[in-house]
Amino acid sequence: MRLGIAILLCLTLPALPAAAAQVPMPLPRPAVTEATPAKAVAPEQAAAADKKKPAKELFGRLASAAPMAARAIGFYSKGCLAGATALPVDGPTWQVMRLSRNRNWGHPELIALLERLAAKAPKVADWPGILVGDLAQPRGGPMLTGHASHQLGLDADVWLTPMPARTLSREEREKMSATMIVRPDRRDVDPQAWTPGHLQMIKAAAEEPTVERIFVNAAIKKALCREAGNDRKWLEKVRPYWGHDYHMHVRIRCPKDSPDCKPQDPTADGDGCGKDLDYWFQESILHPPPPKEPPKPKPPLTMADLPDACRQVLIAR
Repeated sequence: MRLGIAILLCLTLPALPAAAAQVPMPLPRPAVTEATPAKAVAPEQAAAADKKKPAKELFGRLASAAPMAARAIGFYSKGCLAGATALPVDGPTWQVMRLSRNRNWGHPELIALLERLAAKAPKVADWPGILVGDLAQPRGGPMLTGHASHQLGLDADVWLTPMPARTLSREEREKMSATMIVRPDRRDVDPQAWTPGHLQMIKAAAEEPTVERIFVNAAIKKALCREAGNDRKWLEKVRPYWGHDYHMHVRIRCPKDSPDCKPQDPTADGDGCGKDLDYWFQESILHPPPPKEPPKPKPPLTMADLPDACRQVLIAR
């Protein structure tokens, strides 16, 4: 009789909500329970992984930061991140987008930069705030999808779309598109989308001392060169690169607490508005002909390709 009652209770009790099984982010930063990637693996499972296994399959499924001192290890496109901090998904002047990716993690210096930059938005651009895209995964490293860089917690995508004056729902953060800034012919910005506020936000980011580089579409760089006026020193940090039609990619320099972080080569002298920029508007660059043969995909990075210290980051618990 008692056995029958126990079985009946097991069948009728409601299941725990999925969020209850999620791994919370470190306090005091609030967790994004919906952001935990599917099929997350425990660090000890990662420890047993073969060094030839794609590193993205290991780092991309870990849901929490490595409980270690903050440290960026390796290069921006080949490394990892210890002691990451999560950018809160909602702040006074920012909101994080695409929460399901769980990519709102960074080195503490990157998080501090984004909070400072967001606070400037209402003052310099008359925006309510900024929308923040991908930073890094909880332990950095290669990602399951997108981005060759963003591996050290020193890169952040800031949308060139002003934050609305209301809190976006989680569904809106998944489905809302950023504003296309570049004209259809790719030769300049779209005058219907480009505003003085865009220039001021990019300038504010470039003037931050910790910022190493900012990547934007060449058409956006062209508009900045045209409208910057006499104050042009900050333009040195803003460099054209493929894509980046909707956002600016902000990269900070290697922090002092990260001796194993490999810095990027310095930019060339000057504001980058001369012949170097003309290169990007050649027809062969704007509209390259299709390749005669499909390019062969690059093999994914493995643990053997990453710095040795990244293995300790991977398995730390």
